[in-house]
Amino acid sequence: MSIQVQGIIFAVVSAIAYGTNPLGALYLYQEGLNVSSVVFYRFLFAVIILGIFMKIQKKSFYVTKKELSLLAIIGSLFGISALCLFGSFLYMDAGLASTILFTYPIFVAVIMTVIFKEKISIITVLSIFIAFAGVILLCETGGESLDFVGIALVAISSLCYATYIVVVNKGLKIPAMKLTFYSMFFCALTIFIYSLFDVKYSIQELTTFNMWFYSIFLAIVPTIISLILLIKAVNMIGSTPASILGALEPLTAVLIGVLVFNEKLTIYLAIGIILILVGVTLIVAKDIIEKKFKINKI
Repeated sequence: MSIQVQGIIFAVVSAIAYGTNPLGALYLYQEGLNVSSVVFYRFLFAVIILGIFMKIQKKSFYVTKKELSLLAIIGSLFGISALCLFGSFLYMDAGLASTILFTYPIFVAVIMTVIFKEKISIITVLSIFIAFAGVILLCETGGESLDFVGIALVAISSLCYATYIVVVNKGLKIPAMKLTFYSMFFCALTIFIYSLFDVKYSIQELTTFNMWFYSIFLAIVPTIISLILLIKAVNMIGSTPASILGALEPLTAVLIGVLVFNEKLTIYLAIGIILILVGVTLIVAKDIIEKKFKINKI
């Protein structure tokens, strides 16, 4: 099997694994856990497992003070992103929330243009309009509007995740596993601090087998496995192909929602999902498209 084929397989499995987030989260909600508890245990167990893995492989945990401060910032951003995403599952179908989250590459492009003054391309503008049209269609559910709170939460989640990616790319140059370990540590810490301010969001104990099982499932499958395979895929086939194959993430979440949790899939939602995937694919592959068709930036 060639390296190219292996990379594609790793990217596909990584995307599908990440798309299983709703599977663990929704079952834990049914068990009675609140959002804070679900997200906290996901990252806590991931930190423990990754820490053991790094110790076995004798990898260094050392970071400088500057790196630690940046890791605290991006960890907090990632924690807020996770809280908002998992919170949105309570207001809208998980598959739709995961699809809207997938607009984060567009937020990245906008941040790079506005803050870092990168030139914007026609492809970027077109992708934003296409994805925005898709989100509007997602808000049409056969005459009923989606809950605004759910849309706002997942939009904040996408923006925080995009900011996380920009900070990682611009400010941190440390090994991926170490970066992920500290990011998830500060994620768990952020969520724990957040839980102290309201009894309704306090961390609950895991009291049943299902609670433990699905919490560990969230830590291993959509977090650790997805991350490790994505890193391998990027090293083998490059970031652009791996990102495009990441479109399987929201599709997996939609299928889980429809097949497992009986979420509805209308024609409006199907077209909206397709438009968002097209828009994101354009933004991810824009360098290749611009080079091939010689499209100038604005």
